[in-house]
Amino acid sequence: MKASKVARYGLLVALALVLSYAESLIPPVGVPGVKLGLPNLAVVFALYRLGAVDAWVISLIRVGLAALLFGNGVSLAYSITGAALSLLVMCLLKRTGKFSETGVSVAGGVSHNIGQILVAVILLGTTRLAWYLPVLCVSGTVAGILIGIVSALLVKRVPELKSK
Repeated sequence: MKASKVARYGLLVALALVLSYAESLIPPVGVPGVKLGLPNLAVVFALYRLGAVDAWVISLIRVGLAALLFGNGVSLAYSITGAALSLLVMCLLKRTGKFSETGVSVAGGVSHNIGQILVAVILLGTTRLAWYLPVLCVSGTVAGILIGIVSALLVKRVPELKSK
């Protein structure tokens, strides 16, 4: 692997971790589980600037390190499932060419919440948690719009990162 690629990964993973930490400092807004998804700025940016494979690598490293630094095994299960489903959906939608960064980000935010509800249903052994999905879908949509708008601005304004 080229040094420039390692440096890009390191930069974006570090950014995502700083955003994870910053997000952990934001007090809950009254609804458990609702977050802004700030680390997804780095992932959506990577998806559009570097490509799907790089976005996967950055996302998986970020999730693993964030769980190690700020969470535990259970938080890893929630995060990895949410992140994987989110990124899968975002990659598929981006590939169609029919969605903007914001549209892709919204789908990613909602998919992330669906993935986390699935883990909760499995771990807690009850489908009763599905009632919470509409609340999380609304929050995922709002967060996805915000992250998508900022990501689109970053993709537009930050110079190209690919090696020449």
